[in-house]
Amino acid sequence: MNRPAGAPVRFRDVVVTYRGADRRAVDGVSLEVGPGEFVVLLGPSGCGKSTLLRTVNRLVVPDSGTIEVDGRVVRDEAPEALRRSIGYVIQAVGLFGHMTVGRNIGIVPELLGWPRERIAARVDELLELVRLEPARYRTRLPRELSGGEQQRVGVARALAAEPHVLLMDEPFGAVDAIVRTALQDETLRIHRALGTTILFVTHDVDEALRLADRIVVMNAGRVVQADTPLRVLAKPATPYVENLMDAKDAVRRLGLIRVRDAMRPLTEGVGAPQSADSGAPGSIDADKTLREALSLFLEGAQRLNVNGAGPRGTLEFDDVRRAVAASQA
Repeated sequence: MNRPAGAPVRFRDVVVTYRGADRRAVDGVSLEVGPGEFVVLLGPSGCGKSTLLRTVNRLVVPDSGTIEVDGRVVRDEAPEALRRSIGYVIQAVGLFGHMTVGRNIGIVPELLGWPRERIAARVDELLELVRLEPARYRTRLPRELSGGEQQRVGVARALAAEPHVLLMDEPFGAVDAIVRTALQDETLRIHRALGTTILFVTHDVDEALRLADRIVVMNAGRVVQADTPLRVLAKPATPYVENLMDAKDAVRRLGLIRVRDAMRPLTEGVGAPQSADSGAPGSIDADKTLREALSLFLEGAQRLNVNGAGPRGTLEFDDVRRAVAASQA
């Protein structure tokens, strides 16, 4: 699969006021989203995050300010053409009930005039990307799918025309916790595979921490803080952010630090770890989090061999403690 380069998105002094409202829904937001960045807009209901997201594809037209996608001012673009060039995934999925999965995924390429053979190939390619077997799923109707499967098809449809920007508005809020975690994993995998710029709206702090390259915390239509997940946790800009993030929760912080960043590298002459299986007792993969390492220590491990791609090492409980302290410095 080709890897499309993500496009930058820029908000400049964006203001949105809904008719009859006593305050602005979006109040002078300026924000830069880098190409290929995964940015999560986080905050409670009514903070303006979904409204800001929808200004990108002109589902909401701002009172003032400018939004640019890949250097193009969106207000200068025809709405239909703009929306076909930007992927959009919502909680309700919105699949066409009378169309098969294949037709649902291929609808935007069809509107763009792609040849039938190219559409068919793209449908199968995307079904494989979201881990749905093409031969089994392409002819099914939406009502024959589970909620999680419908969301996967929704993501595939949003990616069908190879967009450089993908907007996701509370996409996993209607599925259970286990399916939600699986969909988050798939989203991260797809993001790494394609390099698409993603703007993702959620009110779920744990979801934001798990997914984001950068978290944009919003309140009353304004950006309160925009930073990496670890820095938002470790250095909340305001009491509002500290309370929202439950920033004193050290275990939450552990979920953001990789084992490779806290381990002690093997020194010359020290034997290599015995197993590359991260599930084996006494060993853990370098890409796992310190939260997962802590679970092994609580189960009785005294020292963990760190395996995986790249340098290997060891991890002890004191290393975990030092990493948490460093994240607060």
